[in-house]
Amino acid sequence: MGKRKVGALEKVDADLTSLQNKIKRDPLSYKDEFQSQHNQYIAIYDLFMQAPGNPSDHDSIISLRDLIEFIAHVSDCYPDLTAQFPHQLMGLLGNHHEVLEPELREKIVGSLVLLRNKDVIDSPTLINTLFPLLVSTPSKSLRALLFSKILSDLRSSNAKTTNHRLNRTMQDVLYNLVTSDRTSSKGLWAIKLTRELWRRQIWTDAKAVEIMKEASLAENEKVIIGGVRFFLGGDKEREEAAEEDSDEDDGPDINKLRHQVGINKKSKKKDKMLKQAAATMKKKERKKGAPHPLNFSALHLLHDPQGFAENLFSRHLQAAKSRLNLEQKLTVLQLVSRLVGLHQLTIISLYSYFLKYLTPRQPSVTSFLASLAQSTHSYVPPDALTPLLLKISNEFISEASSTSVATAGLNAVREICARQPLAMTEELLQDLVMYRKSKDKGVMMAAKGLMALYREKAPEMLKRADRGREAAFQMRQGEIKLGRFGHTETAGGIEGIELLEAWKEEQRKLRREEKGLATDDEDEDEEAEEDDAGWKNWDAEEDDSDDSDGWINVESDGDEIDISDDEDEKPPVKKLKLDTAEANKENTEAPVEATAAEVKEVLEEEKRVSKLATTRILTPADLVKLQELRQQASISALVNRKSKKASAAASADNNRHADDPLTVAEIEGLAKLYEKKTREEKIAMAKGDRDEKHVSTTAKRKEKKRAEGKSTTNKEKARQKNFLMTLGKAKRKGRRSMVDIQKGLRGHIDRKKRGGKRGNKGN
Repeated sequence: MGKRKVGALEKVDADLTSLQNKIKRDPLSYKDEFQSQHNQYIAIYDLFMQAPGNPSDHDSIISLRDLIEFIAHVSDCYPDLTAQFPHQLMGLLGNHHEVLEPELREKIVGSLVLLRNKDVIDSPTLINTLFPLLVSTPSKSLRALLFSKILSDLRSSNAKTTNHRLNRTMQDVLYNLVTSDRTSSKGLWAIKLTRELWRRQIWTDAKAVEIMKEASLAENEKVIIGGVRFFLGGDKEREEAAEEDSDEDDGPDINKLRHQVGINKKSKKKDKMLKQAAATMKKKERKKGAPHPLNFSALHLLHDPQGFAENLFSRHLQAAKSRLNLEQKLTVLQLVSRLVGLHQLTIISLYSYFLKYLTPRQPSVTSFLASLAQSTHSYVPPDALTPLLLKISNEFISEASSTSVATAGLNAVREICARQPLAMTEELLQDLVMYRKSKDKGVMMAAKGLMALYREKAPEMLKRADRGREAAFQMRQGEIKLGRFGHTETAGGIEGIELLEAWKEEQRKLRREEKGLATDDEDEDEEAEEDDAGWKNWDAEEDDSDDSDGWINVESDGDEIDISDDEDEKPPVKKLKLDTAEANKENTEAPVEATAAEVKEVLEEEKRVSKLATTRILTPADLVKLQELRQQASISALVNRKSKKASAAASADNNRHADDPLTVAEIEGLAKLYEKKTREEKIAMAKGDRDEKHVSTTAKRKEKKRAEGKSTTNKEKARQKNFLMTLGKAKRKGRRSMVDIQKGLRGHIDRKKRGGKRGNKGN
């Protein structure tokens, strides 16, 4: 009996599939057949709703499942008859999802998604049905199914164009889910959805960042760490996903396909493949030419980074009732330090928090050192950092410390001082620089890195013997000077303009020497000639409009500033004014004038600033020369360094972006590289993976040619032939006479002279 029932059910399923295909081709002709199946569905549905948890017959469940799938596929053909069908499925799934059979439950979810794809129901209706079940159902398999369906629906809704209304609705739902109950773990689904949509670049706005911000400030440990890890690694995941998509879009090799079509037998299939490949390449080229989307980092889209960092620090790190363990606190600390360093925030209590963790016995101490260096910037008071530098020097850097500990301490001190050089004292710096004479390579390189840093920042803090020739020369010229706390250099200058000004001055001196001029007075028209030469090869469109009636005389106002053309007239030196305590009072005297030393300092600063860009219009020739001088300066800066390692380290420091985090490997430095290894470890490092993955040079060359779509030579093809196929030719060559051999050699020489059989030599 069991086999008969199974066979009957399979026959019914096959009949429904056949009827489904017929209805899709001609809905009007098969309306009566659909009506009978629909009536059967209504009867089984009413019977099933009487006891959803305890169905009377297992065959009725199978019949209901098949009929649901059948009606979902053809519901768009009969919208009047199936108007209540989606609501019945939503009610059945929403009210009885806990007691439904797993296969029937999955079939209902799949049917609702199919109705959404056929536009029978809209996307908000589908998400409002599935998302509450995702949060509340205890079934793990159903949660995975619902998550994938919701995610795929959001992706398809934003495939052609951004669906702002759906995105706002979904973001509001997720935001309310996180903020309604901060102690619940239901916010994890908001984190998973937001992070996945952020990775796929579907959500890139500030609202998604606000959801993760609220998740980071929750009270559930899993929700907190999920939100914090989004800020620490969400942008990197998005970049990796974009690279994977670009790799997948490489497409077929059009030249290889054309070659195959040309030498093989022509057929419609080959022609169709070639057309599809051409369409794919065109689509790829259009995608390359499209403008790159402007994706901001999640850390830059925060509305109030200062308040967010303070709340994170006070709730999860400072609070005595925090439930986070040490590893979780370290993750939160990394986020706080990145926020402080990136946005240059001020949280003074953060630096005193590091004091109890700066000891070599502390687990993950290099992560604490990296976070401390990351949270340092130019606006941090040096008084807050000096105790930390002293603590690191006392705990990590000493003759009794191991080489890895001393290297980590010196690298941490260097990273902190690179961001705030004023935190270092002169005595401590000179003491730490002495470790450059250490026998350990890691300690020596870390100490030399610290010395090189202060040669660029403040060589006056070093001893005379440690300053170096270039830094000492720049000190005498007044080019290097340690700034004061809070002082910022004026932005907006042209990079390398002083190089162009020095080059122009040298060219003027050479021209004066050639003409025999002793002073600059007899060389008045030199700059005008130089400007004319700079604009000589520059083609500009002239405005030949007939509306121009000449110059219009405009009367000058009385308040207009009179600008003199005489270069010998120098503007009077402005008197600097110092704010005093009496200046805040009413009816006080005029502000006190600055001292002579301060006036001299301002004059020297004005001399150092190049006035070329403010007094002259740079010609196209000047801009080309400026670019050339920049390249020469960068090349000479790298060449003049004593070692390749020093130049590589300097270029790595210069190329580090402000958004890039400071890693533990940068704090550990060369300690891991230069630590002593056993003989077995050295042998294993030298061998590498040659024993397991040995590949000959010929095999590598063949694989490279095969990847490029190139064919093999005739000699290589002959080697791969069957032996019996080449036996006849070998016998004939062995039986040749001397005359035949000479004829073959002469013919070979003749063909070589005329360029082969086709005679295409020299074309």
